[in-house]
Amino acid sequence: MIYLDSTATSQKPSSVLQAMEDYYRRQNANIHRGVHTLAEEATQAYEEARKKVAAFIHAPSSRQLVYTRNTTEAINLVAYSWGRSQLKAGDLVVLTEMEHHSNIVPWQILAAERGIQIRYVPVMEDGLLDMNAYHDLLALKPRLVAFTHMSNVLGTITPAKQIIADAHQAGALALVDGAQSVPHLPVDVADLDADFLAFSAHKMCGPTGIGVLYGKMALLESMPPFMGGGDMIRRVTFEGFTSNELPYKFEAGTPAIAEAIGFGAAVDYLSQIGMDAVAVHEQEITAYAMDRLSEISGLQILGPVDAHQKGGVVSFTLQGIHPHDVAQILDEDGIAVRAGHHCAMPLHQKLGLPASTRASFYLYNTREEVDALAVSIEKVKNLFG
Repeated sequence: MIYLDSTATSQKPSSVLQAMEDYYRRQNANIHRGVHTLAEEATQAYEEARKKVAAFIHAPSSRQLVYTRNTTEAINLVAYSWGRSQLKAGDLVVLTEMEHHSNIVPWQILAAERGIQIRYVPVMEDGLLDMNAYHDLLALKPRLVAFTHMSNVLGTITPAKQIIADAHQAGALALVDGAQSVPHLPVDVADLDADFLAFSAHKMCGPTGIGVLYGKMALLESMPPFMGGGDMIRRVTFEGFTSNELPYKFEAGTPAIAEAIGFGAAVDYLSQIGMDAVAVHEQEITAYAMDRLSEISGLQILGPVDAHQKGGVVSFTLQGIHPHDVAQILDEDGIAVRAGHHCAMPLHQKLGLPASTRASFYLYNTREEVDALAVSIEKVKNLFG
């Protein structure tokens, strides 16, 4: 089995699985509520994981990290809480044409509900953002710029620090979709000066069902609760309630305790390897893959042609052959890739494509696997004549 679908979800190291099993076998209890030993041990493990994730992205405080189910929920939290309390009809939100649906639909819902305006930074033919057009949009004084740090289709690594600085200069906040960047690149929220950063555990060797929203302290403190229920309250009466302190104000109900502990173990695993080393390995694999696949006639690689401008993603089309057929035949050879619009339908419409085939790489992939991919693609061509 050759797994080339890490952009969708990553494989998990044994240390992550062991950490989650240990919780269920030795510490299984609810957190923050009990005073017995198991509850206190579970609470400590849960909060220690939060501290590890905070340190991983260089957040000033672990109180600035809100556990969510995934990147999608984290972005929705910002849209529903900050957006509904701050945005009014006519306010502008700037996105990009390479966004995942998770960073488009929440704002479209708000547009339909509140009458806010949405404008998109164009993607140029080389797969990079049109920064001149971005600056033109900033002249319209948007309230928020929300963008992906790394495209899940094109692999494009966007100039996040510049985008954020320019947004701030125009008086806008900046939300970064880090679903693809945090697992693959060193990310420092303090250096980026991001107002919000969203990412998921399952794309970075961790379990499914848990993600994180990082936010600047003053912003999170000013935002109303996202959901109501247990643990997000300080006091409740028949007349009303008082919200809990950060980050618990946004964490209603029993959380994904085992998953948080697994998240912490994944951060330990990646930290031991070093994110610089992960990034270098992926860039080498990606460059090699682009060289090998470019030798195949009729194959067109999407996005930047320079591997230094990309993460570990190589999406492509094969002339005259549907991406689903490509993926199915590769699967018969034991090679797992993704085919479709990759939750980025507007981008594919922009490119004039119904779908694409995507091979995505992570720290466990090798050049030999890339060679096998190239051989299998040639087989697809031969089968279709």
